[in-house]
Amino acid sequence: MNVPTFTPSRPAAASFAELFTPKIVTIVREGYGFADLKADAFAGLTVAVVALPLCMAIAIASGLGPERGLYTGIVGGFLISLLGGSRFQIGGPAGAFIVLVAAIVERDGYAGLALATVFAGVILIAVGLLRFGTFIKYIPYPVMVGFTAGIAVIIIASQVHELLGLNVPREPAAFLPKVAAIWDALGTISLPTLGVALFSLATIVAVHRWRPAWPAFLMAIVAAAFLVVLLNLDVATLGSRSVRCRATCPVRRCPRFHSRSFSRRRSMGAPSRCSGPSNRFCPRSWPTA
Repeated sequence: MNVPTFTPSRPAAASFAELFTPKIVTIVREGYGFADLKADAFAGLTVAVVALPLCMAIAIASGLGPERGLYTGIVGGFLISLLGGSRFQIGGPAGAFIVLVAAIVERDGYAGLALATVFAGVILIAVGLLRFGTFIKYIPYPVMVGFTAGIAVIIIASQVHELLGLNVPREPAAFLPKVAAIWDALGTISLPTLGVALFSLATIVAVHRWRPAWPAFLMAIVAAAFLVVLLNLDVATLGSRSVRCRATCPVRRCPRFHSRSFSRRRSMGAPSRCSGPSNRFCPRSWPTA
């Protein structure tokens, strides 16, 4: 007696259009109702409450103004949601890029950062089209853990002077010179700034412990702001340390790139700041702080 054998059929390979069609198009085709919109709206609001303050903090830590991080978070989050390929994808700022962005801003200014971002986008699109993402599985796990841990150490070191309220005229991007600059400025510690920082950390830890569903970071920002206003504490604020946010988009025109200026900066060593309006690599609309 012959027993029939079952041979599972292999699923047909997805076409190019199916692979790169934004998930929002697929979901609309399947049917999108009010209940789905309500759930997505609450999820988006939750992400925005955490991501927008974090975007501004990352921009400041990278040597840019807070409005740059604010508008980057808005535009980037919208494009990720519009063009993303996952049904449950969440787009937000990545703290690991602080070190890279800070080094580019210090060496090449904001125009250099914009140019590097364009190049990175082109490379990522090429990697996606060529389906090279699968090769990530060959990278050893200890390499990823070590990379992440090293980035975390550098980020912590870059924020020590903000935590203590130190007066550091110019903080280097490299780790060891950064530690030396912080050590030399320890005598300028600000007790009000340290108190506000510890209060904010305590608020975040308390909210995460007893009310984990609440937006801990946003609550810490609001509580610390009220504390500074009520006690009239002499601490640095976004208005005193960075460019004030405007009601309109701060990027009024694209940065002006010049190949000769870029080559000259790479060969001679870029200064830590833009030299002024005459520097074609630094847009006039960008503050030279």
